[in-house]
Amino acid sequence: MKGWAVSSGISSEAWFNEALYPDWGQRFKVVKELVHKRSPFQDIRIFESSSHGRVLVLDGIIQITERDEFIYQEMLAHVPLFMHPHPKRVLIIGAGDGGVLRRVLQHKTVEKAVMVEIDGDVIELSKQHLPMFGKDAWDDPRADVIVGDGIDYVKKADDGAFDVIIVDSTDPIGVGDVLFTDDFYKNCARILSDEGIIVNQCGVPFQQADELRETTARRAKFFPHVTAYLAAVPTYVGGFMTLGMAKKGTAPHKLELATLQKRAQESEIAESCQYWTPEVHIASFSLPPYIAQNLLRS
Repeated sequence: MKGWAVSSGISSEAWFNEALYPDWGQRFKVVKELVHKRSPFQDIRIFESSSHGRVLVLDGIIQITERDEFIYQEMLAHVPLFMHPHPKRVLIIGAGDGGVLRRVLQHKTVEKAVMVEIDGDVIELSKQHLPMFGKDAWDDPRADVIVGDGIDYVKKADDGAFDVIIVDSTDPIGVGDVLFTDDFYKNCARILSDEGIIVNQCGVPFQQADELRETTARRAKFFPHVTAYLAAVPTYVGGFMTLGMAKKGTAPHKLELATLQKRAQESEIAESCQYWTPEVHIASFSLPPYIAQNLLRS
């Protein structure tokens, strides 16, 4: 989920004004505010918009909308899980709306999906007001939903305990800051299996290039393969969203289209996707130069 610590709000004209950047923003026409609550961690707001359906906002910043959530959620979940040869155990950090958990559990190979979300209010309010995101994933016996600190969980997890780690966080400030540190990535590398993969959002590089650049440098200390791929999510303004990937074992680019197509056919997941396809998967790793330059190691 995206985030940035700036002020915003719903005006008297029933518009929600997001100020992700000080000199550039977007706004949504509000039909109805469903909930507005201050949790111990952040300000949570969910409203019904006239253009994008229901919208989740944390600390004044759009996190996800009903209309385009499928793009971000599909690419965050399906790319690493289809890339891994046989993902059985998946750790999800954040993602309190339940959308990533639902997509992960679509994979038949997954035996256990542990989701650690620090803010229990996000989970409960999402279940109540955004049920279309998580759907029945909350009740899946393979799901272990923990309200707690993802950093602490990663520190204590056993070596090689997971095949895939998906980090769905805000930007590296506030609650999300500790998810972008050397210690975090070091522990993630430790608890991943031999072909283990970690994926996390790295911002919109047209405006936030430093986020991708710094994250790449940190992960490169602990993983042999570090790259990124793209997803075009309309509500994450500024062009392509980058999803950073680090991998153990074989290089991500060694995966061939025919292999992806075979895995997609066997899983039957592709039939439900509105954005992810094997072809989009492969193409998403082709980065324009202005983005690719942020992956260069010093």
